[in-house]
Amino acid sequence: MEAVTLFAGGVAAGLVAGTASCTAAQGGLLMGLVGRHDGRDPVQVAWFLGGRLASYTLAGTLLGLLGSAVSLPPRARALLLIAAGCAVIGFAVRLLRGGSHACGEPARPAGYRAPLLGAATILVPCGVTLGMEMLAVSSGSPLSGAAAMAGFVLGTAPAFALLGYVLRRVSRTRLARLAGVLAIAAGLWTVVAGLNLGGWTPGATPAAAGPAARTVTVYATRDGYRPATVSARANVPVEIIFKRVDQGCTSTVTIDGRDVALPATVRLPPHRPGSLRYVCGMGMYSGFIRFS
Repeated sequence: MEAVTLFAGGVAAGLVAGTASCTAAQGGLLMGLVGRHDGRDPVQVAWFLGGRLASYTLAGTLLGLLGSAVSLPPRARALLLIAAGCAVIGFAVRLLRGGSHACGEPARPAGYRAPLLGAATILVPCGVTLGMEMLAVSSGSPLSGAAAMAGFVLGTAPAFALLGYVLRRVSRTRLARLAGVLAIAAGLWTVVAGLNLGGWTPGATPAAAGPAARTVTVYATRDGYRPATVSARANVPVEIIFKRVDQGCTSTVTIDGRDVALPATVRLPPHRPGSLRYVCGMGMYSGFIRFS
């Protein structure tokens, strides 16, 4: 019964919360399958979705069986985001060039590429995906973990199918160049998000905050963390109370080298005077804690 409940919850999460965030984070991988003028695009998109379903179900099984031992640390996910961004840029360049095949020569079927790209989306999780993975871990059951992840994939499948259709139609018009430019921008954005998640970007100077305290509260909204900068006391343990306002990328925060599903209270050890940056699970939104 728990597996059925988690499956239904996964479908609902995919339909309601995962559609926008997952297609934004992972949709670029579809660029390698569309616009090939071989009439097989719908089939390749179906194989892509099948590979995605298989990898998520397997991941859910492992997470339910082994718990957090099989989850990827933030820096490993950051490297995968950078790799995915580079792949999207490569696909976009191919789209701008009109495909990899010679002019007038029919393109060869993608073969095993479609299911492999679909399976690879598990390595580039969106914020909602991270929440579902943590749910699979907490279930403590391989069946329940697989049900939650499989339901989530099925919930997001219509959005991916629609995205594949739109990309296929665009690639056959003069808008293909515009689509390629936008895809390059999306790829660069993904690379920057990976650098941000890994902590490899220069830290921005945090804005002024209120008086330092041992307990501070941060609200996670769909547009970022509010307030963006909070002030905490240095050299003493500090509690950061994260309250979730909206469901989305900010629902999972990476702070002090660990992932935390919100709402939650994060207890930090004593820090020297300075600033600590935290980010959402996708590296899109940042916040600062200024210790003084």
